[in-house]
Amino acid sequence: MVGIDEVAQLAGVSTATVSRALSGRGYVSAASRERVHVAAQKLGYVVSSRASSLASGRTRNIGVVVPFLDRWFFSTVLSGVSSALMRQGYDITLYNITADRDVRRSVFETALRRQRVDAVIAVSIELNDEETDRMLALGLPIIAIGGPNPKLDTLSVDDLAVAQLATEHLLSLGHTAIAHIGANPEFDIDFHIPTNRRLGFEKALADAGVALKPEFLEPADFTVDGGYRACKQLLGRPGPRPTAVFAASDEMAIGALLAARDLGFRVPEDLSIIGIDGHELGAFFGLTTVDQFPLGQGERAADAVLTKLAADAAAPAQEHEELPFELIVRGTTARV
Repeated sequence: MVGIDEVAQLAGVSTATVSRALSGRGYVSAASRERVHVAAQKLGYVVSSRASSLASGRTRNIGVVVPFLDRWFFSTVLSGVSSALMRQGYDITLYNITADRDVRRSVFETALRRQRVDAVIAVSIELNDEETDRMLALGLPIIAIGGPNPKLDTLSVDDLAVAQLATEHLLSLGHTAIAHIGANPEFDIDFHIPTNRRLGFEKALADAGVALKPEFLEPADFTVDGGYRACKQLLGRPGPRPTAVFAASDEMAIGALLAARDLGFRVPEDLSIIGIDGHELGAFFGLTTVDQFPLGQGERAADAVLTKLAADAAAPAQEHEELPFELIVRGTTARV
């Protein structure tokens, strides 16, 4: 098995320099770092995580707490986190918070306290005071993606503003009969994102002097199938029909698009549709959306937590960063 001494000899540097170059801790000139990496690659040398942990007191492993593993948004954020961390030689351990209270409690009371991670990223998890305090007691850097938490460094998108932007786009096209596909109460958890998006929708209507029609509010479950069923309800019931639909997620918007086409409505000639997220299938469907860059959210969270690790900043600075979003106009919206 190749050892660090052989890498040092081939690179023409000391073993201490090899250690600093491969761990990313401590100063090493660019030229020496390049020689070390070339030598390590040529010899097939990989730093032992166990040895590195013993030497540095760190595991080079980041804990990521998520509410869902099978939803596109969360898997995309995770992809951003993972790729950014892997580029810096870090692994991740996933902790899936389920609806089971005992499972959730075990994550905060047991799993995270095993000290197998150097830092924690919490993705769209609304932590109560007890859970927040338990995480802070770990003495580890913590970054939260989602709504504000006064005790933690957070990265979040203004969901009210995002929904306003989507609705204002439809209003600017002359639409006033605008329906909204949101969420059932059981899906309105962790920062109440569906509620905030509905409030943004309602605010945009109110600011434009457009009356809200309760019959144009249809709940779903943030899935393609849920959006499909909700749009069929909106278009199939008797009475005035909407000329536009704002869905609180791209997956529901795609479902609405498919439902409209199945019912014989032309999009966007008969019905304009807009979503939120920046789903990877959005371009394929020509979907107008407000992109909240989920991949970038994960990358920013990883960069932030690594910055805190480099500064040995275990105590949070209670900083709050607003994440960017952008209206992407494609082919599913048009003037009335």
